Amino acid sequence: MGMASRSFFKTLRITVLLVVLFFVGMNSWLTQLRSTDWNEPLWVVIYPVNGDHSDNSQRYINDLSPGTFDAIETFLASEAQRHGQQIKEPVTIQLAPQVLDRPPAPPANGNILSVMLWSLKLRYWAWRNDTFDGPQPDVQMFVVYYDPKTHSRLRHSLGLRKGMIGVVNAYASDALAQRNNVIIAHEFLHTVGATDKYDLANNQPYYPDGYAEPDRIPLYPQTKAEIMGGRIPLSKHEAVMPASVVNASVGDRTAQEINWLN
Repeated sequence: MGMASRSFFKTLRITVLLVVLFFVGMNSWLTQLRSTDWNEPLWVVIYPVNGDHSDNSQRYINDLSPGTFDAIETFLASEAQRHGQQIKEPVTIQLAPQVLDRPPAPPANGNILSVMLWSLKLRYWAWRNDTFDGPQPDVQMFVVYYDPKTHSRLRHSLGLRKGMIGVVNAYASDALAQRNNVIIAHEFLHTVGATDKYDLANNQPYYPDGYAEPDRIPLYPQTKAEIMGGRIPLSKHEAVMPASVVNASVGDRTAQEINWLN
């Protein structure tokens, strides 16, 4: 094969790759655009996963129902209307059958290339493990349950806008179900464009965007958590997790990011 032929085929491969990337990018952009026009409810599907293969986690998963997550629907509907949205039900949450495989763990080093490869791997895994027998979900939330008796701390949960996938590490406990819902709501909002509003080093919410009541006098203690701030600030250096989404709100900056405010 001559030099000219090799050059031609190399150029052709690059061109085909660029065309594929263009269409993938356009599809992702159009999906994200539609997901935040809020003209119709987003279908959010919860996929339970037994993260520690324990009997306790399995019993908890067996007892799950769509009603377990009703508080998230109510919270998002109330906050959307508070920010002037006309849609009465921004999300519809459905429960899928249990997923038997655990999602791939994010890379430990966190360099850009490894994160990109992991993101692609997660999206492929989510496609392979879609157990939902219904309309194509807009957002897939994989909730990985652990027995709180043997897992005092869990890895950070995450939500990806590209692919609109969330992976939530949660406790298999009725007493902590509403706290799980706070994390699910937080990660869901990541998938539609919301950013974190807390310091990753100490989990302290940023002022003012990470505060539910930034104009409160006195400022402390706050009575609610800004959902993307993640915690209720009790003082400048102390904050606690909300027990429920009832104790949370969507701040103005988050509302702007998800297209609830201009």
